[in-house]
Amino acid sequence: MSVRSNKIRPFTVYVEQSFLDDMKARISNTRWTDEIIGSGWSNGTNLGYLKELAAYWVHEFDWRKLEAEINFYPNFLAEINGHTIHFMHIRGKGKISVPLVITHGWPGSFLEMMKLVPLLTSDENFSFDLVIPSVMGFGFSEKITEPGCNSIFVADLWLRLMSELGHDKFGAQGGDIGAGISTWLALRYPENILGLHLNFIPGSYSPYIKEGEPLVPGMEEYVKKRNQWIMEEGAYSQLHRTKPISLAHGLNDSPIGLCSWIIEKFHTWSDNKGHIENSFTKDELLGNITLYWVTQTIHSSIRIYKENANAPMKFGKDDFVRVPVAFANFIKEISAPPRPWIEKGFNIRHWTDMAEGGHFAALEQPRLLADDIIDFFKSIT
Repeated sequence: MSVRSNKIRPFTVYVEQSFLDDMKARISNTRWTDEIIGSGWSNGTNLGYLKELAAYWVHEFDWRKLEAEINFYPNFLAEINGHTIHFMHIRGKGKISVPLVITHGWPGSFLEMMKLVPLLTSDENFSFDLVIPSVMGFGFSEKITEPGCNSIFVADLWLRLMSELGHDKFGAQGGDIGAGISTWLALRYPENILGLHLNFIPGSYSPYIKEGEPLVPGMEEYVKKRNQWIMEEGAYSQLHRTKPISLAHGLNDSPIGLCSWIIEKFHTWSDNKGHIENSFTKDELLGNITLYWVTQTIHSSIRIYKENANAPMKFGKDDFVRVPVAFANFIKEISAPPRPWIEKGFNIRHWTDMAEGGHFAALEQPRLLADDIIDFFKSIT
């Protein structure tokens, strides 16, 4: 790895066994609630499945196996602007290899992207030099306890990180919070961004609209559906962006509470056709949740919602993402505005409607997402 300073050092993931033993003891001693008979997932996380997952967590899940899988790839810690960032950096094998930073969101983590690594780095002709960071307050990146750690702040850190790695021009990809971070990168630093690939449009996104300008086709229906979704599914977000620490006190102390809060989102937001394990294995689900537990990052991760609420993605008159942009529209994504609305703020050059997949595209449909990333960047390089 070619770097421009000594601010970057190798990192090996290892969690003390006592911490894992304590986690299992807490799971075993869970004080379970009741539930409405036959309610399934309609009131939140299903009790029967949560108990099934808990038993697997205690008796079969192997964190050490996941540690080995993480450590198979080069992991690093970087000191950027006085803050510690964890990231993976995997060089591609292609004759052409495009630097690409991929950013996750909540309730995911860098682990989501591991299925993409072989798909994006192995081709001998065209590949990517991947940088997969943990967002500040997630995973092994620093928990910033001063106000202001929003998506703009993280985007600025990513630019510095990529520069330290020797990548002055690079692509950016993201979903969920990662889509916001990647968008701010492209909007603020177009001279450094080769192209922007998204599989989500931030909920606060609003392009500049002239006074009296009519709504784009499909916008009324989108607003109606989004408002209905907020009423039925948006309570978590309202809590995250208003009183995050009130929630975090409980989730940071109970692995089952943490699991329940996160697992419901993987069930509701994925294209699982009625059963969560049609989209994810128990090991994938529990690996991500265990990462939140061992790093104690539930509060530091969800408070970015409040920070972003104070800095929404509302474009001014001269704001427009001018670099080439691709959008992968997965059929079961939470919501996507009409294409004409997106095009008011983004230079859409590549659009793909995906017949399968939901919010966690890299985990659910890694081949579809990887192929779309490849096709897009091939078309602009």
